[in-house]
Amino acid sequence: MVLDQQPPAHDQLEFFVEQARHTEPVSTAVIHPVDHNSLLGAVEAAHNNLIDPVLVGPESKIQAVAEQEEIDIQGLRIVNTAHSHDSAEVAVDLARNCEVQMLMKGGLSTDEMLRAVVHKTKGVRTERRLSHLFMLDVPNYHKPLMITDAAINIVPDLTIKRDIVQNAIYFAHALGIETPKVALLAAVEKVKPHMNSTIDAAALCKMADRGQIQGGIIDGPLAFDNAISLEAAQDKHINSPVSGDADILLAPDLEAANMIAKQLVYLANAKSAGVVLGARVPIILTSRAEKTLGRLASCALAALQVRHNTQIGIK
Repeated sequence: MVLDQQPPAHDQLEFFVEQARHTEPVSTAVIHPVDHNSLLGAVEAAHNNLIDPVLVGPESKIQAVAEQEEIDIQGLRIVNTAHSHDSAEVAVDLARNCEVQMLMKGGLSTDEMLRAVVHKTKGVRTERRLSHLFMLDVPNYHKPLMITDAAINIVPDLTIKRDIVQNAIYFAHALGIETPKVALLAAVEKVKPHMNSTIDAAALCKMADRGQIQGGIIDGPLAFDNAISLEAAQDKHINSPVSGDADILLAPDLEAANMIAKQLVYLANAKSAGVVLGARVPIILTSRAEKTLGRLASCALAALQVRHNTQIGIK
C-alpha cells in the first residue's frame, strides 16, 4: 500500500515520485513530443526510473528539437509518424495492443489526443466516462487533495458525475487510500430545487447507498469551506464524516474545478499533478506551464495506478 506511511507535510508529490522510483519503469507512449517541454518531460521521467518512453511522432521533428534544445534521446525508441493526428492514433494502437501501459500527452491538443483515445473501434475507452483529476499538495491541508474534473467534462450530468466519482475512488485505491472521502461541492450545503449541483449531490449520495458508486465515503452537497474545514462545518451544525478530511472534491462543473485547482496553485502555493482516468490505460496530462515536479509526479501517479492494476489482476 502506497500510503501505509503518511507523506511528509508539503512534500506529498515528492513522496509519490519516490514510491514510483522503486518499481520497474512503465512503458509509455509519448504522443507527439515535438516541443521542448514534452520531450524534456519524457526524458526526465525516464531518468527518474518512472517511465520507459516510446516517442511517437515525426522522427525528423523530434530529432531537431532534441538537437536544438540539447536533450539526449540516444537509445530511446522512436515510432515515426506523419503528423499529430497520426501520432495520437499510433500511440493508442500501441496501448490497445498492450505494447505500452500508459499514454503521455506531448505537443498536440488535448482534444486531438482524446479523439483517438475514445474512438469506438480503435480507442482504449471503457464503459466509464473519461475524467481528469488534479492531485494537489496544499501547504495548509493535512493530506493530498484530489479535485475532479478540471479538464474534460464541461457540464457533466448525473450519470457522468457518477463515473467521475468512481474513477477518482478507484484511483485513490491505487494510491493506498482504502476508503477515500468524497466531498460533493456546491455553493451551499442544503438541497435547493433551483440549484442542480445540490440535487446531483443528493442523488449521488443515494446512488452510493444503493451500491451504484462503491469504495468510498460520499457526502454532499457541501460548500468548499465545509468540505475542507471541520471547524466551518461545526459552526454550521453540519455533521459529516467527510468535512475537514476530504480526499476528493467533486466540483459541479469543469470551470469550477479548474478555478479551484488553479487558485490553490497560484494563490496558496499548492503543487499539482494531473492524470486522465477511465481509459484502459492511465493518461498523463499536464498543463503546458507545468514545472518539472508536476510532470514527474503525474508520471509517478499514473505508474502507481498501473502497478496497482497489475497487482489486482486488471489488464
